[in-house]
Amino acid sequence: MTDEFKENLLDKLDYSVYTLKKGDTVIRQDTVCNHMYILLEGNLVVNIVDVSGNNVKVENIVAPRAFATPHLFSGNNIFPATFTAVEDGLLLKAGRDSVFDLISSEPGLLKNFLRISGNCTACTVSRLRILSYKSIRSRFIYYLFDHKRDNNRAVMDHNQTQLAEYMSVTRPALANELKKMTDEGLIKIDGKQVELLAPVLLLKYI
Repeated sequence: MTDEFKENLLDKLDYSVYTLKKGDTVIRQDTVCNHMYILLEGNLVVNIVDVSGNNVKVENIVAPRAFATPHLFSGNNIFPATFTAVEDGLLLKAGRDSVFDLISSEPGLLKNFLRISGNCTACTVSRLRILSYKSIRSRFIYYLFDHKRDNNRAVMDHNQTQLAEYMSVTRPALANELKKMTDEGLIKIDGKQVELLAPVLLLKYI
């Protein structure tokens, strides 16, 4: 974008900026999406309540990041999840019509908006794919391959407590499974770095 466009960008948006407090519900599941949301500061947790009433964690959103973009212009623009502040933060909320006018006036901005929307969808698909596996081992191995940085190394985005929530298992059960996999020589864990010692064997579980 040109410098002139960037300088005048906010003038073209119908927007507000809100302060978030830890524990605030930003968006509730099954409400209508009429705004674009950009988390400027802070951290949100995204949860879905399933048909059994269980609270299933989808992901964490860490600023700065736009989120819920796939729902803004969809035919069924209903939020499928609840977004809650994990810590104090800052949120920008822009009206749908002004967002459409803005992104349709600048091809580069439209391209980036579509890319971000695609990334949001890919994240949701990955999360659901993990839950499709029955065993903790299979879920964790899928997570590792989804976070690979090279042929034999993965970097976890979560600590063990967060990872247990992400995988919808208990922390002790996850810790026990990680110890078993380490003892079997399948992986080696050093902080958030995980060395895949037997990639071929690991793949058999997924």
